[in-house]
Amino acid sequence: MNPLYANMPTTIFEHMSARARETGAINLGQGFPDSNGPPDVVEAAARALTERSNQYPPMAGLPELREAVAAHYRRHQQLDLRPEEVTVTSGATEAIAAAILALVAPGDEVVLIQPLYDAYLPLVRRAGGMAKLVRLAPPDWRVTADALDVAFSQRTRLVILNTPLNPAATVMGADELALIAERVIASGAVLISDEVWEHVVFDGLRHLSPMALPGMRERTVKIGSAGKIFSLTGWKVGWMCAAPELAGPLSRAHQFLTFTTPPNLQAAAAYGLGKDGSYFEAMRADFARSRDRLTAGLREAGWAVLPSQATYFLSLDLAASGVALDDVAFCERLVAEFGVAAIPVSAFYAADPVTHIVRLCFAKRDETLDAAIERMARARAAFR
Repeated sequence: MNPLYANMPTTIFEHMSARARETGAINLGQGFPDSNGPPDVVEAAARALTERSNQYPPMAGLPELREAVAAHYRRHQQLDLRPEEVTVTSGATEAIAAAILALVAPGDEVVLIQPLYDAYLPLVRRAGGMAKLVRLAPPDWRVTADALDVAFSQRTRLVILNTPLNPAATVMGADELALIAERVIASGAVLISDEVWEHVVFDGLRHLSPMALPGMRERTVKIGSAGKIFSLTGWKVGWMCAAPELAGPLSRAHQFLTFTTPPNLQAAAAYGLGKDGSYFEAMRADFARSRDRLTAGLREAGWAVLPSQATYFLSLDLAASGVALDDVAFCERLVAEFGVAAIPVSAFYAADPVTHIVRLCFAKRDETLDAAIERMARARAAFR
């Protein structure tokens, strides 16, 4: 076997979800809502399944979805994208894989900002890239010029950024993005901008795509996800947007991964992207209400909760809560003894991990959150 994968443990998300299934715990670990998504989008998929072709769609994606993605970003983010600059993929993770395999040659340096999505580093290594890590830390998770300057060099060929940032639940500001963009341009690198949480932002904040920054239009691969936008995580419909010079190599890598994506799901995603802006506003308001419900309950129970500006997640600060355990030990005890599955944030680090932060998913029904709060209150009393 390839030693990279032979020696790799099961992803922490699957591990904690399996522990939740084994123990009957409330799963606030893996990031998925316990709803079934917007009914009209689901109905559009069902209708397309029975009324339209189920044979191979074009490798780059249904024309209507490529047009819908470009039009959606023109309307919501003022990006001047053309349909031919959009490649549809089987989820954002496939888009990330295709982009890394297309753009990284053996020996290339790749800047990764940690905490990071756990797929980034294995894919970079599989492509032969050399990872250079930028470490962010709580409570503010800020990108600094000094940290970037240590990681960047004239050998930097690729930078991978997740914004909004999971698990920090932060929205990267224009000043931080400008610091990154300056160094991407100076080194002649390309930026993979993983923006799957672009619509799940709260408190009046607005998502800014790095692609919109001066000098970044031609050197950014923007990645999006219908699964995150419409709370349909099992659909695995994503896309990557890039200028023609990048889009060609990206599509050639994509053609030998999944080649294409179920056409009925593509048609439904195209329908959903055309929904009125009120849908997206209501979706954000609903998630913000759930965030506030879980935050209030945890704080009342005595937990120190970090701010959450975006994503489905919020974080507990174990040290500030007076808990001496590290995050892994805490999560194992929490699921076994108190029936709540969470994610240790150290799993999002490749080196020098933060070990006192735990991530919880609030994209759940009120009754699920209330039951979890009651169990977390009992855990708080036990961990004092």
